[in-house]
Amino acid sequence: MYSDALEFLEDERAAWRPFEALLDLSDEDLSVPLEGAHGWSGRDLMAHLTFWQEMALAVARDLALRETSATKVKSDADWAARGDAWNEDIRVAGLALPMDEVRSRFRLIPGELRGYLTVVPETRWLKNTEYENFFLDETTDHYAGHKADLAAVLAAALPTGASRPTA
Repeated sequence: MYSDALEFLEDERAAWRPFEALLDLSDEDLSVPLEGAHGWSGRDLMAHLTFWQEMALAVARDLALRETSATKVKSDADWAARGDAWNEDIRVAGLALPMDEVRSRFRLIPGELRGYLTVVPETRWLKNTEYENFFLDETTDHYAGHKADLAAVLAAALPTGASRPTA
């Protein structure tokens, strides 16, 4: 699909950019579960996307050193065994982190992933259909699958200075 890594990285960066708007929201706005986001909050969405980017980063680290990734093999097996139950575990683990940590990881991991992909030989990921599809699944295709969730979180955010009514 892609002729070179730069093309992929530019598309990934462009697809990720809208999600960076989550960093501008208040902790309160990021904590509200939303029906339009499958009951997830913005914080849940941030933790979810970051987890899967971290998985892609671990695979990229493997591929920087060798032809295949044991991390990907294990991840594929775990996903086959657990599927969406794993996503729920990710959501719960994200809730256990301090919000500053969620924000920091969300801000840093995407760039770290892009950086690692620049040093992985293209023959190991971009010219290898299995790994190319993996990186698409964990980045651009994944982001596309969560555009509606992002829109719901951003739409529900309070204008600057407003506060939620107390019960």
